[in-house]
Amino acid sequence: HNRATLRLLAKLSGLFRHLRFSSHRVKISTLFASVPLYPDDLVTMHSTLPRMMARGKGKTIPIKLLSTAGTGFFYTTRKNVTNTQHKLAFVKFDPIVRQRVLFKEHKIK
Repeated sequence: HNRATLRLLAKLSGLFRHLRFSSHRVKISTLFASVPLYPDDLVTMHSTLPRMMARGKGKTIPIKLLSTAGTGFFYTTRKNVTNTQHKLAFVKFDPIVRQRVLFKEHKIK
């Protein structure tokens, strides 16, 4: 076997990080004693690798909390629409008027 074939086999079998082509290491043939050498076996070995599952869409949306003091100051946060269908309202600090005021939910444009 040539080095390119052995590297391919090592990469497919997950032994690539252990592969060293120097004389003081274990013989290369002992590393690949259990690795299939036929192309059909390589195809089935490749197809049995674990696959990543597709993830669903997120249930949270970004929202803007706008100050009711009329200063235009706002906070941004995320809201889970399945758990909270109503509009959010919080009492938070508005640094422009330097008071705690009511902040109501608005859409982010």
